[in-house]
Amino acid sequence: MPPTHAPAEDLVFAALASPVRREVLRLLRDEGPQPVQRLAGNFTMARPSFSEHLRVLREAGLVAERKVGRQRLYRLEAVPLNEVQQWLSPFERFWRERLAGLRDLLDQMDDER
Repeated sequence: MPPTHAPAEDLVFAALASPVRREVLRLLRDEGPQPVQRLAGNFTMARPSFSEHLRVLREAGLVAERKVGRQRLYRLEAVPLNEVQQWLSPFERFWRERLAGLRDLLDQMDDER
């Protein structure tokens, strides 16, 4: 796991590397803010392990925690995901151009038959 002084994008990518953390983000996206007990109920792991996943998500800025009475509610923070999307955008353009080139080549081959 990267140190907490790592650049923000490194923390986000490290957080997204775990299928458990991606599922937590999906649950928060689809079902909205939830108490930690409800989130943890979706996984078969010890509570300290799940708490560690939440800590990584908090440090990456992907979730926010708020205390309501005795419960801790978690909610999705999507801004870092937008930054990841912006970082990935040039790669998407790269692959679109490559696939368009492949399509043109295949069309050309069909015309030559």
